[in-house]
Amino acid sequence: MLLRKIILLFSIVFITFTFAQRKKTDTIYVYEKVIVYDTIYLEKSVKLKSANLMLSSLKIEEEEIKEINRNFDKQQLEEQIKKLRTKSFQYGIQAGIGFKKASWAEMLSEKNQQFGQNFGIWISKSIIDPNFSLMLSANVHHWNSTFDLDTNKEETYLDGFYFSEDDQPLLFQRFNNKHFEYVLQLKAIYEWKNLRPFVGFLANKNNYKMQFLVPENNVLNKLDDFKSNQINFGFSLGLQYRIFGRFLIDLEYQHYKINNLSLKNSSFDFDIFKTNNTFAERKISLGISYFISK
Repeated sequence: MLLRKIILLFSIVFITFTFAQRKKTDTIYVYEKVIVYDTIYLEKSVKLKSANLMLSSLKIEEEEIKEINRNFDKQQLEEQIKKLRTKSFQYGIQAGIGFKKASWAEMLSEKNQQFGQNFGIWISKSIIDPNFSLMLSANVHHWNSTFDLDTNKEETYLDGFYFSEDDQPLLFQRFNNKHFEYVLQLKAIYEWKNLRPFVGFLANKNNYKMQFLVPENNVLNKLDDFKSNQINFGFSLGLQYRIFGRFLIDLEYQHYKINNLSLKNSSFDFDIFKTNNTFAERKISLGISYFISK
């Protein structure tokens, strides 16, 4: 019995000693220290002095649209646009071609019609009524020659010597009716739909030129020009037709009365035409105008 107790005791001691020699795994705990910084703003009131500013109250005007009429009258809209145009000027350019007939030139040429081209500018404004307007235009015409009198090429019935008022000799050289014409015109226009009939008052100046040999130091050896410088008045009738909104087709008739046609030179008192003569010029032209203004 004693022996059993001794053996049991030694067994317990041996087992305890055996387990005591084993290594045990230790658990390690790691702690992290987190520091959080924060910014704190402090608000402090600041006292401001009043500048005594006077500010008007803002008001937004409201308007209620109760009805939208989509079935508007196109003709009525066009009339309203025309009324807006009466408040402003309109301007544009014009170019065309035409034929001219001068009664005085019939004595020198068998060709009765003179062909030419023209270019001009104009400005207009409606008055009283949107359909009634006044137009002021300025045109330059270039007319081609229908005859050519040149003593260096052939004999003409203007050949020979002429004498000025102070008896200075002049020898005829050349003359033709190729020239420039300057026209200033005022038109009264009435527009009905796309048709624009008009009547006008105009003033023109024809730049005719005739050449003579004139004396210089008592020798007849200088070629000099004798030019027309008078202003003539007349009237015009015509019709314009509007196309594509901004273009006009022009058909116009002009009539001038020329009193005392003369060719003058500032150095010589001489006129090859007889005084107290009266001639007429008539021309018809076809052109196209363009509205530059909107």
